[in-house]
Amino acid sequence: MQTYDLFDIIGPRMVGPSSSHTAGAARLGRMANKIAGGNVKHAHITLYGSFATTGRGHGTDKAIVAGILGMEPDDERLRYSMLLAKEADVDITLDFSDEIPDHPNTAEISIESDRGKLTHVRGASIGGGSILITEINGMDVELSGDYPALIVRHRDMPGVINTVTMILANEHINVAFMRVFRHARRQDACMVIETDSPVSPRVCQLILDWSEDVTEVLAV
Repeated sequence: MQTYDLFDIIGPRMVGPSSSHTAGAARLGRMANKIAGGNVKHAHITLYGSFATTGRGHGTDKAIVAGILGMEPDDERLRYSMLLAKEADVDITLDFSDEIPDHPNTAEISIESDRGKLTHVRGASIGGGSILITEINGMDVELSGDYPALIVRHRDMPGVINTVTMILANEHINVAFMRVFRHARRQDACMVIETDSPVSPRVCQLILDWSEDVTEVLAV
C-alpha cells in the first residue's frame, strides 16, 4: 500500500495560485538570494518552458522576485514584489525564452550584490513546491533546498573532502546528504553538503581558512 505524507495531500503553505509556478518559483528566488549572500542590487531572470509560457498568469515572475527579496512562498506581500523591489532600489530585468529546457519549469537567475559580486543560479520547480538547483556559477550541482546546506567550492585535491567532513564532525554537525561535482581532475570542484542543522558562519570560516584549495564556503 502506498503511503502519503501530509504535505503531499495539502501542499505547501503558499500564496496561490500554483504550487509549482508560484510556491516553487518563490523558493527558487529565495535560494538564489541565499547562494548570492543577500544584499541584491540587480537580478536578471530568464524563464523557460512552462514558466515562460504561463508564468505571468500564475505570477511566476512576481514569485521569483519575491524570493530574491528574501520572502517565503506564503508571504502576503508576494503579489507586490515588483513594487517592493523598486522601493528597495533592486533593479529587476526579466526575459521569457523559447529555448526548450530539460525541465519545463526552469529559471536562470543572475544576481549582482551591492558589492559587485556576481552569482548565477539555474534551477527548476519540480512539483508541489519542491525545487532542484542544477547549476551554480557554471558548475553542475544538485541541491534540493529541503535541508540546511553547505556549498564548498574548491580545487580537486586529495584530503579536501576528508577535512571538510572532519570539521563538521568536530562541530557535531551531521551530514544528511553529500555530493561532489567537478569539471575535471585537479580542477574546480564543488561539494554540496546537506546537513541536519544549520552551519554557522564560524564553521564556514574554519573551512575557508583551512587551505588555499578551498575558495568559497556558503551556508544556505
